[in-house]
Amino acid sequence: QKYGYYHCKACNIRWESAYVWCVQGTNKVYFRQFCRTCQKSYNPYRVEDITCQTCKQTRCTCPVKMRHVDPKRPHRQDLCGRCKGKRLSCDSTFSFKYII
Repeated sequence: QKYGYYHCKACNIRWESAYVWCVQGTNKVYFRQFCRTCQKSYNPYRVEDITCQTCKQTRCTCPVKMRHVDPKRPHRQDLCGRCKGKRLSCDSTFSFKYII
C-alpha cells in the first residue's frame, strides 16, 4: 500500500490517496482510481511510501504518528478500482502478508 497523487486531465481535478496498491517492492500500480466528477480512471502520476512525518520511516515507533494520511477520512469505495462493486472496501480488508 502506498500514497499516490492523481490528476484528471478531463476535469483538471487533482486528488491524493493512501490506497494505492503496487507490486511489492515497486511503484507499479495494480488498480486505477476514478475521478469523482467524470468517472474516468487514472493511475497516479506520482507514488511514494506512506511515511511518518516525524521520523520519515515507513514503519515507525513514534508515540504520535504524524502522517500525511487522515485516518478519519472515509475511503471512497465507489472511486477505488480495487474495491469498487465489492462488498468490503480496502480500508476494512488487509493483505494476508501482514498476518503474523
